[in-house]
Amino acid sequence: MSDIEYKELQYGFKYGDATIERHISDEKRGWVVLGLETSKIKLQIYVTKTGKIRIHDQKGQEWIPRKYLNA
Repeated sequence: MSDIEYKELQYGFKYGDATIERHISDEKRGWVVLGLETSKIKLQIYVTKTGKIRIHDQKGQEWIPRKYLNA
């Protein structure tokens, strides 16, 4: 049996050192924002209604996947 903690929260869940929570959404436009937080970093994940994502860290810097940098 695993010793990894799992706990449901009011707006998400905690799994090990990761906490995932819903932040905000726009029902009319279809986008959502999720938070991913660990003991080392906080990320904000913006998802469009078409499935595209943008990821920002706690400093406001955007994380861009490498495949898009080399395109």
